[in-house]
Amino acid sequence: MAADAADVVEIRSALGRLRRATGLPVAFGGLVESGRRQVRISELSGTATAALSSLAVAPGSGLGGKAVALARPCAVTDYSAARHISHEYDVPVAAEGLRSVVAVPVVVRRRVRGVLYGALRAPRPLGDRTLSAAVEAARDVEQALLLREEARELVAAARPVPGTAARGAWEQGAWEQVREAHAALRALLPRVADASLRAELLGVCGMLAAGPGPAAGGVRLAPREVDVLACVAAGATNAVAAERLGVRAETVKAYLRSAMRKLGARTRGEAVVAARRAGWLP
Repeated sequence: MAADAADVVEIRSALGRLRRATGLPVAFGGLVESGRRQVRISELSGTATAALSSLAVAPGSGLGGKAVALARPCAVTDYSAARHISHEYDVPVAAEGLRSVVAVPVVVRRRVRGVLYGALRAPRPLGDRTLSAAVEAARDVEQALLLREEARELVAAARPVPGTAARGAWEQGAWEQVREAHAALRALLPRVADASLRAELLGVCGMLAAGPGPAAGGVRLAPREVDVLACVAAGATNAVAAERLGVRAETVKAYLRSAMRKLGARTRGEAVVAARRAGWLP
């Protein structure tokens, strides 16, 4: 099965950021193939040949395979002469002229999902700044893949039971879990830097909010007002909501007051009920 196109884009974007942050001339990477443990190198940035394109990297083999097997970053100063890795891929690596290489696994929910590589064409040690940037790029991909997985799970959880469409057909416990998940996803959204992923996740939030609830409209709330109401609906105090959203408690109060005014609510509880009726919250 082919890799998710959106996930491939995350790898491509991360490689570009890695090169810009470090000045490395070459970066490449790929995802673990569905149903297999091997990584397929699909994205190349700064390469001069196609030697690494579509290369299948098995766990434990070469530098990337070692990173997959250990689920941690690995680096060599001179690839062809390195003694602590196997050398199944020396020919394509040499064809590209790579010497100093770092490989960082992308790990989501304790499972390796891919590998990012950065490389020099000279046998020079990679400094801490370069290694840290490579790890940070992998962490960005991990967050994006995790959020997308959670979004899919939330969509699945929000689908009504077959043969029923009314809100009363939902199990109360399951519906409360959807509400908590919606609040958690709203709290994560401000931390997502990728605009396309943020838009995708906002769409999921909208699907959850409109899931089994009535289709009402009219009231327009700002994204941050919805974020605050989602936290309040999950039982968070202003202080807790501020911590989750990365803002000050006074800012939370301001957004809450604004939302209450728009919804015609006098209390926090009334605001939550009104937001649910308007389709802003599940």
